[in-house]
Amino acid sequence: MKIKSNLKEIADRKGLNPLQLSKKINYRYESVRVMYNDEAKHYPKDLLLLLCKELEVTPGELLILDKEENLDEVKTGE
Repeated sequence: MKIKSNLKEIADRKGLNPLQLSKKINYRYESVRVMYNDEAKHYPKDLLLLLCKELEVTPGELLILDKEENLDEVKTGE
């Protein structure tokens, strides 16, 4: 399993692209784009908070577990 960003699905439902979303929350476009495309290696707490407030979702809706990913393949950073 791995943690996956669900931002694209949520933003698309609300008719927002990464550029529009970054402007609405006044946050770096590149950071929003990376999370939107599920390319993020980490998730800044301030970005999560702003996105949750703007999109009216919880962190658990924004970040989901991808059960297809094999846990043994995930690097722990040790």
